[in-house]
Amino acid sequence: MSIKSREVAMKNAAQYRALASLCRQTAAYNPDKSWHLLGQAERWEHLAEEELASHFKECNVNLPVYSIESEATGNVDSSRWETIAAA
Repeated sequence: MSIKSREVAMKNAAQYRALASLCRQTAAYNPDKSWHLLGQAERWEHLAEEELASHFKECNVNLPVYSIESEATGNVDSSRWETIAAA
């Protein structure tokens, strides 16, 4: 996952949340349209959550999966421990 991809995902999520906030603020001053605007705000928040979830899902695709059995028997890839020690 590239840094550029992460920046784009975070920027998109921030923009969606800003639009949601704007909808809520506008709803406060327009009672006649408040239900519509609050619905739009909910939609923007949902899109922001999906953007972040999609980004993290992509990030986690390449992570190694360790079973409980392999850890219990000591058959864990040593590179995992080298990475942890290097951090």
